[in-house]
Amino acid sequence: MKAILNDPAGAVIGLDFDGTLSPIVPDPAEAVIHPKAPAVLARLGARVRALAVVTGRPPATVLELGPGLADVPGLVILGHYGFERWENGRISAPPPHPGVPRVEAELQLLLDSLGLREVMVEDKGRAVAVHTRRAPDPGAALAALREPLAKLADKHDLVVEPGRFVLELRPPGMDKGQALSLFLTERAARSVLFAGDDLGDLAAFEAVRACGLPGVTVCSGSAEVTALTELADLVVDGPEGVVELLDELASAISAA
Repeated sequence: MKAILNDPAGAVIGLDFDGTLSPIVPDPAEAVIHPKAPAVLARLGARVRALAVVTGRPPATVLELGPGLADVPGLVILGHYGFERWENGRISAPPPHPGVPRVEAELQLLLDSLGLREVMVEDKGRAVAVHTRRAPDPGAALAALREPLAKLADKHDLVVEPGRFVLELRPPGMDKGQALSLFLTERAARSVLFAGDDLGDLAAFEAVRACGLPGVTVCSGSAEVTALTELADLVVDGPEGVVELLDELASAISAA
């Protein structure tokens, strides 16, 4: 953290969205960014080299669920684990992977065959997520889905990304660690902070460790995931704690 405070103009701040800037909710469509986050990010974005939201969500969805984010200075949204990018009002992306619609077409039949009618399928455009949080036993439903979804993903040249009561089928070749690493190089970062809450953020934590820059990893803590807690430099209390930390960081930079 000292390197960021001493040289904020060289710092890149990377942030997950769900569970980090936005509380986890049963229906992902009803997620909303922490009410204080846009203003705090605007203060911070004006003082650091760049802010990057690195998420499995499409950038357009992040902007919809995060009113005010489009006005945050220096903000870039690396959506779909880095496959899709929003910057300065524009979205750029490669062509969609053909396996995604094929998986989605077969998914409901698979769920019916397993008797899992209370799980929720989320069409993310370039990926498909299966959420078990609404099932009577979310953990058992997740366990029952792991092998069948792995086989379905492999059939269509996709990979499975596990998360908090969710399994996401998405294209291979990119993860949050790769997306963050490429962004750090692009922006010639001199220090980095990354905050996340879920298993998909482990790759970004590893990227911070491997990049050779002064770095800080922050876990948005929860009782559902402990793997990040053990690896983080700092652990805070969910999105509320993340926003408080960023607010304190912005204030400390301003006072320096």
